[in-house]
Amino acid sequence: MLETLQDVCEVTSPYDGRVLGTVPLTAAAEVDRILAAAREGAATARSLSRHERGRILESTAAAIEERREEFARTITAEAGKTIRQARKEVLRAVNTLRLSAAEARRNSGEVIPFDAFEGSEDRQGWFSREPLGIIAAITPFNDPLNLVAHKLGPAIAGGNAVILKPSALTPLSAQLLAGALEEAGLPGGVLTVVHGGRELAEEIIRSRDVRMVSFTGGFSTGESIARSAGLKRLSMDLGGNAPVLVLDDAHLGAAVDACVSGAFWAAGQNCVGVQRILVARSIYSEFRRRFLHRASSLIAGDPLEESTDIGPMISAKAVAEVKDKLDEAIAAGAHCLMGNVREGNVLHATVLENVPHGSRLWQEEVFGPVVMLQAFDAVEEAFEVANGIEFSLHAGIFTESLNVALDAADKLDAGGVMINDSSDYRFDGMPFGGSKYGSMGREGVRFAYEEMTQPKVVCIKRGAA
Repeated sequence: MLETLQDVCEVTSPYDGRVLGTVPLTAAAEVDRILAAAREGAATARSLSRHERGRILESTAAAIEERREEFARTITAEAGKTIRQARKEVLRAVNTLRLSAAEARRNSGEVIPFDAFEGSEDRQGWFSREPLGIIAAITPFNDPLNLVAHKLGPAIAGGNAVILKPSALTPLSAQLLAGALEEAGLPGGVLTVVHGGRELAEEIIRSRDVRMVSFTGGFSTGESIARSAGLKRLSMDLGGNAPVLVLDDAHLGAAVDACVSGAFWAAGQNCVGVQRILVARSIYSEFRRRFLHRASSLIAGDPLEESTDIGPMISAKAVAEVKDKLDEAIAAGAHCLMGNVREGNVLHATVLENVPHGSRLWQEEVFGPVVMLQAFDAVEEAFEVANGIEFSLHAGIFTESLNVALDAADKLDAGGVMINDSSDYRFDGMPFGGSKYGSMGREGVRFAYEEMTQPKVVCIKRGAA
């Protein structure tokens, strides 16, 4: 693992501001040296057998599982995720790496039936999956371990070198993962961790040596990356604004529990978190009553306390941005049913109704512990409202009708439709990505692996007898 020291950046707790550690800042002037090392790393990675790639990833997964409390406490300290939520993230990262190890051994290509085409009866062959070379991976703060694993695991499984730039707000979890990979035997140069700002990222992204950029983050940054990258593969998860539909035949208790969890998990800093809940008018009052009762029981505060449900948001700036959207929506006529209370960087669970559809709160990804309720009269109306946003990752629907569920799966514009579950369900082996504006590529181990590799065809023509 290569690091370049120019200066250091302090990493602080979003809950109490204490200094947790430092990471070395990488100078943009060092990019040529970093790329030269990555080129050597790419040659090394390509030469690793599939067995060895799988062994390294399996060993890393086992090491993280053994040290899971250390990893969880690091996530909680730097990201503010509650300790119970952080422990679940660690286990997901372990699974992500194990899925990656399996992909390294399994997804090698397949036989091509050349003789299925007339005139090719004397040919046979196959295609293999080959590494792209150097992949630049840029990760956000909200899942500082598992989202890094989703970049590194498939990339290493595919025989690539990676230049990883984790969020400057949460780099310590990424450092721990990189260290575990190194201890598991990942050769030098295959993974380079850099820390820095926009200038550093742009220097790496625009390099022709970099064959792919895998980015998870915001729309404006994604657009900037697309402008800088030039001709290379781009895979981007740019956020969402998830709708969940609750029909009048839904199991109400299950819908309430799932929607409360989906709205306030990780203090709402979740790209598939529940943001807009559309409820059949005949059950709206009862759903609202139960939802508010359940949400009001959530404990906000110190993320290291076992009883805490909602920890701090990542920064004072992030809280202020959400509060601005709340204030604008309320001034425009939205009704705040509970919450909108700030204590430091902790924003208590907030529920609104009658939110104007033209407001930023309704149109944009909130990325905070805020959810909006709205009644509907007909399911087609709900589909139209749900789809009235220009980007979408997941959607959810609660209904006992198979026909309606299948209709929703067809008509909801989203990268995934969760039936009788909230929008925030994700299994790390499934394809994951957005619909409509800004959707580029898919994560989920198998699908990321295939994005990070390329087919090579080998065709053999038999000689005349």
